[in-house]
Amino acid sequence: MAKPYHVTALGSAIVDVIAAVEDSFLLTHNIAKGVMTLIDEYRAHQLYTAFGSAREVAGGSAANTMAGLASLGARGIFAGKVKEDRLGAAFSASMKDLGVHYTTPAAADGPQTACCLIAVTPDGQRSMSTYLGAAREFTVDDVQESDIAAADILYIEGYLWDAPSAKAASLKAMEIARRSETRIAFTLSDPFLMGRYRDEFLELLPTLDIFFANEDEAKALFEVDEFDDVLQALRPFGNIAALTRSAKGCVIAYGSEVHVIDAVPVAKVVDTTGAGDLFAAGFLHGLAHGQAYADCGRLGALAAAEVISHYGARPETSLKDLAVRAELI
Repeated sequence: MAKPYHVTALGSAIVDVIAAVEDSFLLTHNIAKGVMTLIDEYRAHQLYTAFGSAREVAGGSAANTMAGLASLGARGIFAGKVKEDRLGAAFSASMKDLGVHYTTPAAADGPQTACCLIAVTPDGQRSMSTYLGAAREFTVDDVQESDIAAADILYIEGYLWDAPSAKAASLKAMEIARRSETRIAFTLSDPFLMGRYRDEFLELLPTLDIFFANEDEAKALFEVDEFDDVLQALRPFGNIAALTRSAKGCVIAYGSEVHVIDAVPVAKVVDTTGAGDLFAAGFLHGLAHGQAYADCGRLGALAAAEVISHYGARPETSLKDLAVRAELI
């Protein structure tokens, strides 16, 4: 019997605050370029003030993926924690407006809703300073077995490992998925996470059905310098590996089956925020609908190309319409 949802995702419920800046802004405010850095509430307030004019949009890695899936016409559930505050209300409304079933009750007290202050430089690179706030309060009690069992695929972001309670919730969700015949997908999220959780991720890898990483993340995970060595390291695990390589496109590997997919050209790269998240959306949509792995990769590349052509980490054009025109769905 077909399940009622395609994907259930667990992730940090975050509101993105996006500002266009010069490289000098990064130096002035000591922001590491091109990566995600965790910050406290005081630092978040400082950067928010320094940004001046900025856009506020609901974000978070897995939530962006769910937005992409919704744009493709998929049915999804998202679980992640916000507080009963202004940003929390905005996040909840955004997910529901997309048609994503958002299940997690907001916290009445405790830390504020999480925010990610994204500084976008003229080269399109995004440098993220993230205050996890209420997102860290996601616990095993917030994991609903019915939400996991109702989906074809469970998708979890690696960022959740930065909060012990959220990591525990993720592991519980994986246990439920295994006994519910729900496939498990996991994304490494950021190269910096390898410095903290590399051994844990390596232990997790054999239990995954689908594995997402960009080239830098995968090299850091396996401690290799060449991409071909990543492919060799992945071979014994037997899962579907979807590896992105920026302008070089992506590589989809499953055992001895390897597909090299070109990137979809864009007139101008405006903001790379959400490129990996939207790639995952396209790939998961294809997988949930029984498409060949190469076509899943092409759909992921199409979704990533749309999101890097404008500011923000969520589609501004219907991905379903784009995919139909490209004859990918």
